Amino acid sequence: MSSGSSGGSGSGSGSRSLILAAMIFAVAMTFIDQTIVSIAASTIQHDLGLSSSGIQWAINAYLLTLAALFAFGGRLGDILGHRLMVVIGVIIFAAASALCGATPAGSGAEAWLITFRAVQGAGGALMFPAAIAIVVQTFDLRSRGRALALFFGIAGGLTAIGPIAGGYLIEWTWRAIFWINIPVALIALILIALSKPPNERHPAPIDYRGLALIVGGVGLSVFGFQQSALWGWGNAAIWASIVVGVALLVVFVAVERRTQSPLINVRIFENRTFSVQNIVLGVASMAFIPVFFFASTYGQIALGQKATTSSLAILYFFIGFVVFAQIGGRMLDRAGAKRPVVIGCALAAIGFALWAGKVTDLNGGSQTIYIIIAGAGMGLMLGQSNTDAINRASRYSYGEATGITQTVRNYGASLGFAILGTVLINRFRSEITSSLISRGVPGPAAASEASKLAELQSGSGGGSSVATIPQFIRADFASAIEVVLYGMAIIMGIAALVALRGLRGGVQQDPQAAAADGRQDRATDAV
Repeated sequence: MSSGSSGGSGSGSGSRSLILAAMIFAVAMTFIDQTIVSIAASTIQHDLGLSSSGIQWAINAYLLTLAALFAFGGRLGDILGHRLMVVIGVIIFAAASALCGATPAGSGAEAWLITFRAVQGAGGALMFPAAIAIVVQTFDLRSRGRALALFFGIAGGLTAIGPIAGGYLIEWTWRAIFWINIPVALIALILIALSKPPNERHPAPIDYRGLALIVGGVGLSVFGFQQSALWGWGNAAIWASIVVGVALLVVFVAVERRTQSPLINVRIFENRTFSVQNIVLGVASMAFIPVFFFASTYGQIALGQKATTSSLAILYFFIGFVVFAQIGGRMLDRAGAKRPVVIGCALAAIGFALWAGKVTDLNGGSQTIYIIIAGAGMGLMLGQSNTDAINRASRYSYGEATGITQTVRNYGASLGFAILGTVLINRFRSEITSSLISRGVPGPAAASEASKLAELQSGSGGGSSVATIPQFIRADFASAIEVVLYGMAIIMGIAALVALRGLRGGVQQDPQAAAADGRQDRATDAV
């Protein structure tokens, strides 16, 4: 394996701990942003006068660029140096966060916020794969597992802190949810300067053709679903975007198989377990990240809660998630991934379905146990599915396998957000139309007014305007969220079915056995 390394990996235990801390602080921003922006969404929308699709794009632009550029970021890290990419990624992320917080009011607010949210995602795509690679290089095989568990455990735990911190920060100003990233970035940069992580470089050509195909495929397919609520399914541009986007992704896979130095080594999907687990991860992610946004907006619009109160729904979700993630880890060690993944998906599906059945009661307290159940199901399956997928690659392909799973997860989240967001707007519009007609408003006028209300949603996030939301609007929004949560239950049911039919029982194999497993799968398929 050729290397033009500048900065070795033979660090002492003290400096290794410092390197790990530096990488955790570096990626902490990306984890916090997955939930903290969802809490402030209604406040941002109300303050800047954004449309419903506009605020959804502001959240989804981040996920979209992460999905489209993650593999490219990993490749740049291999070529230019992982430490350099972490530093560049942290700086880009912090600068974009500052500019998101400085979004001006007025007609250009929507475009400004969406643009710099996308830049945040690009910074995350540069920093995240390089940070993982540095942890892998810094720790030997015996200590690497513990280091990675700590890396993902602490960084992932910050996802739960996001809604709590966000609820209190927006009491001051919603802009603070972006500015909080700046001191975190400074700490990360100081720790990097002190610890001097390895900066291995492996010169190789960049697969620009693959980059163009994956960016176009991911972008167009998500764009089509996201815009369908505004343009309607009868618009030819919607179908063209989705069809062309999917076609580009198919071409991407075909091209990468023949490329000598591909952006993504798609041949790793020849391992059946790796492929199945990535399907499970992609499908489950369609519900996992979007639920934070929908739960928060439900609390603030349907229940009329302040942001600090609506954030409790996400906290309850994470209570179930964290506890059952530990149980799932022990199940993985004892009996393999199939049991926790299948049971977790099924439990999440049940939790979402039961939660959906309670949202129209407009009683937050009666939903708590079902929110915890949904989170418990996600905790039981998500980490185990991810770990099992990565363990099917050899240790030399660990970074590449991680890059693929993260790309799949971010794409699934982005696609789920687009589809479920469209369902929300359409259902909300339909419910408002019916309510207005029942109050004597003529059909055409009711439909026109419903379209305006469904786009604006009157989000407030704790301001005085909460009390001005009519009761029937709150009930209509709750009905729309009900459909979204049932959609999440269906999504997790599909994930459970895929895992049940596609995974084999038994403990996870070592990398060499995994390679043999892949060859056996191909031989069996050939027979």
